[in-house]
Amino acid sequence: MPNPPRPRAAALAAIAVLVTSALAACGSESKDVDLTSQSLSWKDCPAPSESEGGGAAPSPLPGGATWQCATMKAPLDWAKPKGDTIDLALVRARTSGPADRRIGSLVFNFGGPGGSGVTTLPAFGSEYAKLRTRYDLVSFDPRGVGRSDGVKCENDAQLDQYFQQDSTPDDSAETKKLVDNVTRFNNACEKNSGKTLPHVATTDAARDMDLMRQVLGDDKLYYFGISYGTELGGVYAHLFPKNVGRAVFDGVVDPTQNSEQSALGQTKGFQLALDNYAKDCTSKVTECPVGATPDEVEAKIAKLLKNLETKPIPGSFPRKLTQTAATNGIAQSLYSKDFWEYLTEGLAQAYQGDGKILMLLSDSMNGRNDDGTYSNIQAANVAVNCADDKARHTVADVRAKLPQFRAASPVFGDYMAWGMLSCTHWAVPGAANHPVVSAAGSAPIVVVGNTGDPATPYGGAKKMADALGKGVGVEVTYQGQGHGAYDSGNKCVQGVVDTYLLNGTVPKAGTVCK
Repeated sequence: MPNPPRPRAAALAAIAVLVTSALAACGSESKDVDLTSQSLSWKDCPAPSESEGGGAAPSPLPGGATWQCATMKAPLDWAKPKGDTIDLALVRARTSGPADRRIGSLVFNFGGPGGSGVTTLPAFGSEYAKLRTRYDLVSFDPRGVGRSDGVKCENDAQLDQYFQQDSTPDDSAETKKLVDNVTRFNNACEKNSGKTLPHVATTDAARDMDLMRQVLGDDKLYYFGISYGTELGGVYAHLFPKNVGRAVFDGVVDPTQNSEQSALGQTKGFQLALDNYAKDCTSKVTECPVGATPDEVEAKIAKLLKNLETKPIPGSFPRKLTQTAATNGIAQSLYSKDFWEYLTEGLAQAYQGDGKILMLLSDSMNGRNDDGTYSNIQAANVAVNCADDKARHTVADVRAKLPQFRAASPVFGDYMAWGMLSCTHWAVPGAANHPVVSAAGSAPIVVVGNTGDPATPYGGAKKMADALGKGVGVEVTYQGQGHGAYDSGNKCVQGVVDTYLLNGTVPKAGTVCK
């Protein structure tokens, strides 16, 4: 089973609508056509299909304006810019302010990799209302994601089995079964999306963003990157430092880490978040229903997971809650402090033999919709990570590292360590050990780190700020919980970010928000 995505700062409601369909494809010829001069045909966004999560079209914005969608052509292979093209799906909300106050387009990437900006931005549009007073708000499905020739691997029934498998093998037979399952998944990706897989790296997406900047008519890229979106933004700044306008990175990836270091860092981050959850639950005036002390809370969780390995309990009929699904659901609930109440309720029910809530949390992580269809978030996540990451870990590598991962977290250690096999037997070689984000000559980039972040641990913010270079990375600290900072609602963080993006006032390096 692949690692959880380099997680996104989306709330549970937005994760439920992450995109699966692949509408437009590769193959159209663009020889001798200047793609920077293409004109986008913006139309009101349609209602998502079932494969996109279902539901109604995005609600009108305050004042009656609507969310608009368009398709932009980009080279399939940036090494052959006049060859075949790929269609990239975009969404926008026009600025609510007067034309003479408009700065340009503010482009969002909400992370993953694999998250759909076309569905996520409308879900969060109200949270960026102040930024919309001077910007058109814009997001997109990066190549390989959702409508942008989304990577396809296994079908829905196969994915149900894949995400239920034992992802923490205890013996050679279980290990072989895990490796066989990962290999089968990866072979399906090659079979169904072989033409796309070599061209979904972060560097490709960064070049797409510079084309997008030009097509949108902006001299500079104004950018808000969250989670993996910070890595994408850092790569963009490295490739196009002179084209960076005002940019903010929130929930920051450590660009100095290789895939093993990143997995270990996430293991520690999720354990920290679990510790904080357990302390919070047991500090309430009312009794914590899942343990009397933090140690008891975590001991009971560990016992539950051990029992589920051999005795799954009813989840979402006809599926049962397995050890893997429960671990996945617990991890999902740690993305936001707002989800902690669901974790408490889910654990309390699981101790009574009912795994439905933890199963629903796991499904949201995996992009499973209520009707049993899946978005392509996990397929795209693996495809982008494997295109980016050079390492191809073996069973021997994992076994050698297991003690280190277990020491980092008795709950998540095995799960995260075995997840490093996700690129084993991948069809496309990885590009590098870690991204390059040095951006001498770039405008300042505000880098916001959250001390309680489970998915992109706090130390990554300083590493990103330092790697961007002196005078470029400006670190801001939020002393909070959950993944990311701006969407927490903290007024200090929002004030710092809004002031920079709207007025160009760079915060003082080392600013701390509580």
